[in-house]
Amino acid sequence: MRVIGLAGWSGSGKTTLLTKVIPRIVARGFKASTLKHAHHAFDVDQPGKDSHSHRMAGATEVLVGAASRWALVHELRGEAEPSLGALLRRLSPVDLVLVEGYKRGRHPKLEVHRAAIGKPLLHPEDSAIVAIASDAPLPAARVPVVDLDDVDGIVDILLRHAEPLEAVLAQVGRG
Repeated sequence: MRVIGLAGWSGSGKTTLLTKVIPRIVARGFKASTLKHAHHAFDVDQPGKDSHSHRMAGATEVLVGAASRWALVHELRGEAEPSLGALLRRLSPVDLVLVEGYKRGRHPKLEVHRAAIGKPLLHPEDSAIVAIASDAPLPAARVPVVDLDDVDGIVDILLRHAEPLEAVLAQVGRG
């Protein structure tokens, strides 16, 4: 299992880019999973559903299984947010894990940069950034720059720079 991230400021297009690269990665014969960091509270099940009722009643974990998918919801109930390393270890084995967010993490990352956002580049301060996907030329960049619309070029970079899970765990901590 290999790991690489997509990092960038809010609104830079990380999710949009992921929805374009995932089908191309799968078309190349790889199994891919994603791990998304949320900076806010989120909910994946709905009030009125049995799984929500179980969780609200105090269950620490609720696993819902069906013929088409299964989902595990784990309530932290005051525990610390799990580290990137701890979450990566919970994933089922695949060829490639694409991490969205965790922009301060030490895992290899592709920076997603959109000039209209008006935010500074992350790569000058982050040696884990291996390349930048941008909608504008970046002549001063110290890492390779690929056009944000060059999806196949971006997939090539992601596959080339993804690191084995154990190497990433050593960098981000096992947590």
